[in-house]
Amino acid sequence: MSSHRVSFGIAIATVVTVLVGTGVSPAQPKGSALLAAGPMVGQATETTVTLWARTSRPAEVRFRYWPSAHPDQAAWSDAVTTTRERDFCAHVIIGGLPYGGRFRYAIHLNGSEVALPYETSFRTQVHWRWREPPPDFTVATGSCAYFNDPPSDRPGVPYGDTEYGIFRTIARTRPEFMLWLGDNMYLREPDWSSAHGIRARYARSRATKELQPLLASVHHYAMWDDHDYGPNDSDWTYPFRRASLRAFNLYWANPTAGLDGVPGVFTRFTWNDAEFFLLDDRYHRSPNRAPVGPDKRMWGREQLRWLVDSLVSSEHRFKIIANGNQVLNEIAQKESATRYPHELNELLSEIARRKVTGVVFLSGDRHYSELLRRPSGAWPGRYPLYDFTSSPLLSGLHVLTPHERHNPRRVPDTLFDTDRNFGRLLFRGEGATRSLTFECRGKAGDLKWAHTVRAVDLEK
Repeated sequence: MSSHRVSFGIAIATVVTVLVGTGVSPAQPKGSALLAAGPMVGQATETTVTLWARTSRPAEVRFRYWPSAHPDQAAWSDAVTTTRERDFCAHVIIGGLPYGGRFRYAIHLNGSEVALPYETSFRTQVHWRWREPPPDFTVATGSCAYFNDPPSDRPGVPYGDTEYGIFRTIARTRPEFMLWLGDNMYLREPDWSSAHGIRARYARSRATKELQPLLASVHHYAMWDDHDYGPNDSDWTYPFRRASLRAFNLYWANPTAGLDGVPGVFTRFTWNDAEFFLLDDRYHRSPNRAPVGPDKRMWGREQLRWLVDSLVSSEHRFKIIANGNQVLNEIAQKESATRYPHELNELLSEIARRKVTGVVFLSGDRHYSELLRRPSGAWPGRYPLYDFTSSPLLSGLHVLTPHERHNPRRVPDTLFDTDRNFGRLLFRGEGATRSLTFECRGKAGDLKWAHTVRAVDLEK
């Protein structure tokens, strides 16, 4: 790790050199010929941001960045050399940035700027505490992004959408960040039996042309579900789970992953008055067909302990728990936390016993979108719990059974199952009027449904 001072303010650019040790040959191509995917904007705090990119071969990666209103005040990150060992992925952390700043940036490979035909920008969070009300902000959500690949796909009608304009639509809505809720790409049968196959699928999916403007101008956080972890419905017995975890960490730019001695993609981060808890529902998961009992677990004891204690320690008004599978669907015919009842009851009981307020669940997986509500009388707590499912971005649609279509826990008029879509979370207002609005939007950005919950109604 190294750092140096740059030209404006007291900013310090710090690079996490995840890729080291390979020199750059003078014979290598320069600029755009080397950029395989990205750049992507990852996690951000009040003073730092992570930028990601992938090259096609070993290359020197460096970013030039400047305040949006002052292009004459540009600064440079340190250089990172990508290597085959790390699949030519680079993560660069730029630190010492001003609070609430908005920046533009350019990527340079082997000393040459790569000209991109779309906006490249990032921001830092506002330092609002003890100074002003929490700022309004918007989060985009989505899951189940199946990028068609005919040589590897099953014969017949493509399973994924045949056009990927939904990603440009999300970029145009200008959310502060996007939260990827799992199945962010799909491993195929030839992929999941080797580390090379897993990485190759990540590389191919991430290089999708229509995805690049969204990656470059919106911050991204992610977790996984079965299809970007391993085979369908996979669990802790998946033999390449370590290789899959390594690939996830190479291709995303989350703040952390797991704990010392407890591997996984689970993490937590804050944005204004909300704290987000991203769960790993695969790495420690018992098989779906395991007998119901205290030992049948989706998250594992250590991750659940981390989650409960993290919720208790959180000082944020909204506590958003994101899980690949649905959490509150009591009539689920396939995967759901409700099919791991001992562990789910333990979580809900601890939330109530420890008087944790402001809890909301997010989920993906189901290939339709809906908002489920469990009232206070249906769990030990004193306020209603919501589970907002956002799916799919690209994948095929689920045909609901009559039982699923008439789920009594669904908030009226919040089912959307006729096309691809994405979700939005809108945090708005001050004090007693602070609220969270759940939105489901079609791939062209048209509003399908919306439902608003007041923060005070999650604090009883």
